[in-house]
Amino acid sequence: MLRTLTLFGLVGTLAATAAPAQVRLNGAGATFPNIIYQNWIITYNRQFDTVELNYQSIGSGGGIRQFSDKTVDFGGTDAPMSDSAIAVIQGNVMHIPTVLGAVVATYNLPGLATPLRFTPALLTDVFLGKLTRWNDARIAAVNPGVVLPAMDILVVHRSDGSGTTFVWTDYLSKVSPEWLRQVGRGTSVRWPVGLGGRGNEGVAATVRQTPGAIGYVELGYALITRMAVADVQNRSGNFITPSLASVTAAAAGAMADMGANTDFRVSITDPAGAQAYPIASFTWLLVRRTYPDVAKARELAKFVWWALTDGQAKAADLGYAPLPTEMRPWIEARLKGIIANGQVVWRGARGA
Repeated sequence: MLRTLTLFGLVGTLAATAAPAQVRLNGAGATFPNIIYQNWIITYNRQFDTVELNYQSIGSGGGIRQFSDKTVDFGGTDAPMSDSAIAVIQGNVMHIPTVLGAVVATYNLPGLATPLRFTPALLTDVFLGKLTRWNDARIAAVNPGVVLPAMDILVVHRSDGSGTTFVWTDYLSKVSPEWLRQVGRGTSVRWPVGLGGRGNEGVAATVRQTPGAIGYVELGYALITRMAVADVQNRSGNFITPSLASVTAAAAGAMADMGANTDFRVSITDPAGAQAYPIASFTWLLVRRTYPDVAKARELAKFVWWALTDGQAKAADLGYAPLPTEMRPWIEARLKGIIANGQVVWRGARGA
């Protein structure tokens, strides 16, 4: 009998001191930030044993859909939700910017060591199918001294709903009235020419395997896979190499357009600035204003704040530009507004 009581006493003590149940948070969406999101999640899961985070890279369109359908706890997108899409879910969403990145033109021209240059007009006409040969005189004119091959140009684009596509087509729509009229901007568009590939991986694989191909991928992915990347002429007339510095320069103008009451849905393609890379963008996490589960909402707010503070140190090594620190108070104010079952779930860094 004594042994039985002692055993029950031990079990009771262990139960009282056991670690709290682990909260599982699932997200899905953009491929654009997938490299840094996976890095953050691995690091965070190791550091905090009260939460298990998962993120599936399925494209911005899929992320918005799953977030809206409430099959995930948070979404990821490079294309901000439209007013009409927000209205469908009764406004229950906040766009939280996480990092800055760029979309780059990548190509496969064997033996060409010098990075190619493109003007906005050249890029537009290539993707409209109006420029079909690499040794076209117009391409040669902005690439003096480069021996261009007498090869057909094969355009490769995304086949899935993609925030990377939104950034790319948002830029082309700004610099070309013809593109805006014929194709427009969106996570999916009706492409005039080309082959489709799923995800950055699909586009990159097709470009790498096809001499004469040109496509667009996220900068971090291009850097990690060592793909050839083109310089693009910006609004100031300068040919800019996509880099962390030139992406940061693109974001500088956005700060002037923001304020404490912004919802952060800001496009920074085709920005002003002599050294700004013209095809840059924020990427956003989609977070609900109200959640039914207090524990989930609290853990999500804590993770997002960690990503926007400690996690930013990972950005540069992975091909992204960190957010301007001036944005942090505005984002913190949004996170403090998350409600679950009538409760404020997070009271800021000092009161967490």
